[in-house]
This record gives sequence, C-alpha cells and structure tokens, in this order.
Amino acid sequence: AGLSESWIAIGLIVGAWLNWLFVAGRLRVHTEHNHNALTLPDYFSHRFEDHSRLLRIFSALVILVFFTIYCASGVVAGARLFESTFGVPYAYALWIGAAATILYVFIGGFLAVSWTDTVQATLMIFALLITPVFVILALGDMDTAMATIAAQNPANFDMFRGLSFVAIISLLAWGLGYFGQPHILVRFMAADSIKTIPNARRIGMTWMILTLAGAVAVGFLGIAYFADHPELAGAVSQNGERVFMELVKILFNPWVAGIILSGVLAAVMSTLSAQLLVSSSALTQDFYKAMLRKNASQTELVWVGRAMVLLIALIAIGIASNPESKVLGLVSYAWAGFGAAFGPVVLISLLWKRMTRNGALAGMLVGAITVVVWK
Repeated sequence: AGLSESWIAIGLIVGAWLNWLFVAGRLRVHTEHNHNALTLPDYFSHRFEDHSRLLRIFSALVILVFFTIYCASGVVAGARLFESTFGVPYAYALWIGAAATILYVFIGGFLAVSWTDTVQATLMIFALLITPVFVILALGDMDTAMATIAAQNPANFDMFRGLSFVAIISLLAWGLGYFGQPHILVRFMAADSIKTIPNARRIGMTWMILTLAGAVAVGFLGIAYFADHPELAGAVSQNGERVFMELVKILFNPWVAGIILSGVLAAVMSTLSAQLLVSSSALTQDFYKAMLRKNASQTELVWVGRAMVLLIALIAIGIASNPESKVLGLVSYAWAGFGAAFGPVVLISLLWKRMTRNGALAGMLVGAITVVVWK
C-alpha cells in the first residue's frame, strides 16, 4: 500500500516504549502488593477491594470476548501459511495451524510459552531482516528497487497519501492499545523483579524496531519485485497479506524458505499461545476458582485450564472459518477492544491513588461497549 501505512508501525513502537516506561515496573510492584495477582481481573479486584466481584466478572468477560476474536486472527494467519506453502485447502489448513499451537499450550503452560516465545522471536527477526535484503539483491541494488517503486507510482513514497489528520492520529493510536493488552501485561507481572525491567525494555524495544522495520520493508520492496515480475503476482494481487510468504517461496532455496516461513508460524504461535493461556486462566482463576470451587486443587485447575484452552480454540476456529477473513481486520477489532476497555483503567490505577471501583467499572464498560457498537 506504500509508506502511508507505516504510521501503524510508528505508533506501535512509541506505544510499546511508553508501556515499558510507565506500566511495566509499576504493574510488577502493584501486583505483588495486591495478593500476588496472577491475572488482570485478579489485580483489579484486589486493587479496588471489590467484594461484589463485578470487576472480576466483567474484566474476565472482556478478555474472553476479545481474545477469542484475537485468537481467530492467529488461526487465519496460520491457515494462510499452510494454504500458501503446501496448497492445502483453506478449510483443512485452518485445523493444521490451530492444532500445532493448541498442542503445546495444552501440554506446557506459562513457562513453556515463555521459552518458546524466545525461540520464535529469534526466528521472526531472522526472517524479517533477511527477506528485504534478498529482494534488493534480486532486483539488482537499492537504487533500482527505489526507481521501480517510483515508476509504479510516485505516491508510494508519500507518507501522507490519502490520509487526513484524523486518519494519521488513528493509525498512530494503535500504540495506545498496548496499555490494555492482557497477554503483554501478564509478562510484566511475571518479571523476576523490578530490577530486570530496564534490561528487558532495551532488548524488547530493539527487537521490535528491527522486526517492524523489516516487515515494512518487505511490504514496500514487494511493490518493486511484483512490478518487475507481474506474472508471479497472482496470489499477492488477490490478498496483499501474502506478500511475505510469496517472496520467500520465490527467492529462497526450499530448505531455507522452510526455515524462514516457519517465522510466520512462530509469530502466530507465540501470540496465539499467550492469548489462549490468558483466556484459560481468566476462566479458570476468575470464574471457576473464584465462584464455583474455591478449594479446587492445583491439578484440578490445570485440567480445567486445558479444557478451557480447547473450548476457546474451537470458537476461534469457527470465527476464522470464513475464507474472506483478513488478519489485520480481526487484530484491529480485538486490539481496540482491549485498548479501550483496559488501557485507561490500568494506566490510571497505577498512577492515581484516588481511583475508585466504580470509576474502573465505568471505564471498562464504556470502553468495551464503544468498540462493539462502533464495529
């Protein structure tokens, strides 16, 4: 789509950095003081001394609704990968991609997801940095690539093409969503201690800037490559989200392509697994243990959690079964839902002592309902 779409990446980088700066350390300390809260609903109910359980129930409901939609985006991305790589029909590809992720969340839990995330992040950064370099080499050099993009449409270089002031603010505002993402906030809660946060921030932000720059470069240089090779542009012209996968298949030896394409699977699996885990812990800790079985044993909770992972995954597969689904469309809906419902509540609860339970509940309700009604 040209550089005008890169505002999302800029907004995400700024938002993630502010999240590390204002939320990470404070949330780590607050959750420790509030009965070592393990989940966001847990934190909210202890932070506001909510004995009515309304905050816990409503925040767990928000997590379930928006995470199920978010999980569906991961299932769609996985299905696109298997469909593109092996020519498997979309309906079957859906189940293969979902099964791979569900299996290890089902077996491993939080620690397994944290370790696999580290390996997957390494794969992703490798895939997203090497692919643009090979596109440039295939086109000759950087000057040739830029000239081809300009010849196709000079407006590709225009950061403001077709965008009003409000549109730019809206794209940048993706960054605000970070303050309310439970699968990201739960990692802050799980930090060894507040002392590890500055180092984690440096590592996390370096990784993020490099991968997002790589992702933008793949899309942008894809314009040049497929303008030069229109006979290969079939799948990309139907669905622009397949540009990375198509370029990798064309440019690399099949063995190397397999490793790079597994970067897509890594991205899908790391996000999907974190979301399934947070959703199942919301159901297990905040509904099952808090309301139905206060004295449930740890083993019982593990098995209930696994059952919940399966249930949420099946609903997500149902949502993703529409072959017209677009990954970015599903992500934007869920991202907005969390950003609006939890973002202000998390920020203000950490920065302002006088915030009340009713204020938190009002903020959550208005945020979540606005996104659903708007959609």
